[in-house]
Amino acid sequence: MSVPASHLSQHASLHAQPFLAADVGGTHARVALLRAATGAQREIEVLAYRKFACSDYPGLSQLLSEFIERDAMVQVRRCVIACAGQAMGDTIINDNLVWRVSLSQLRETLALDDVALLNDFEALAYALDDVKGTDSLLLCGPETHCDGTALVVGPGTGLGAAVRIATRAGAHVLASEAGQMDLAPCTARERAVLARLAPDDGYVPYERILSGPGLLTLYSTLCALRGRSPQLATPEAVTAAALAGSDADAVETAEMFCAVLGGFVGGLAMAFMASGGVYLAGGVLPAMRELLQRSRFVDRFLDKGGMREFLLRVPVRLIEHGRHGVLGAAHWYIDRQLQGVARHRVPRDGTAA
Repeated sequence: MSVPASHLSQHASLHAQPFLAADVGGTHARVALLRAATGAQREIEVLAYRKFACSDYPGLSQLLSEFIERDAMVQVRRCVIACAGQAMGDTIINDNLVWRVSLSQLRETLALDDVALLNDFEALAYALDDVKGTDSLLLCGPETHCDGTALVVGPGTGLGAAVRIATRAGAHVLASEAGQMDLAPCTARERAVLARLAPDDGYVPYERILSGPGLLTLYSTLCALRGRSPQLATPEAVTAAALAGSDADAVETAEMFCAVLGGFVGGLAMAFMASGGVYLAGGVLPAMRELLQRSRFVDRFLDKGGMREFLLRVPVRLIEHGRHGVLGAAHWYIDRQLQGVARHRVPRDGTAA
């Protein structure tokens, strides 16, 4: 089917206009003013970029307004948001966000013609082509980057995961809420933790311990199992004490955190046959790099019975989150603008697509 020349002209005009891309997590928001580079469909020009602490602002609209006024300094009419959680109608649903996000309210407050939304780990999966050219820490598997289905997984304020499927037409990404799956302990000590977290046999998701707040929850639970009062009050303090070996409960916390994460990631790699590799992201793991390397993460990742032979061929890498979220969101948005499609789009008439 041919595309009318007027539509091609409109898409070309949109393609050249600067737009906002925001990667919004529970703790930080990374915002950029970007533009598709002339003559290069997959290249994106970063005109301005800044990282914000979400708790410093009463809402996302105020945060984006400050970026537009101080950093963009141009009129911006389009925005794509990569955000933890999922869209339910006009609202983003996520317990880890510090404020409610309404897409229509953003459009009205910032005078935007178009607001589009995707999951934050979905955006990271769209950025894997960029990630492959950057430094990363290989934890296990072959050194070469492999083709095939890939996973992006990581603990931050929550526990995110997305699946990237390679097709002849390009990458297709599936967002997920895998972090909300039921926690499955593998050792007696892990079962004791689960029993403490759910004394009435209730639901406990992996995110309850595999996240920044979860690291502190795990530490407090292990202290309680030993009949001790917690001495550390933040996830950062637990990580630092584990690295220094100065607190036995912190050391056990980091060891269990990494081991449970390895089992969780191995399960996802099996479920999706992730021959294209696993990329570990999020805000927690970079500070735990050394702990992760000397932990039982790899043992638990591979400890899947007859699937071990498959998992030995799956490269697992730790990557830096950095700008990848905003770049992945930008790639997604540009591709769909050229196709005339934007999921969860809120145009000027106020009706969500």
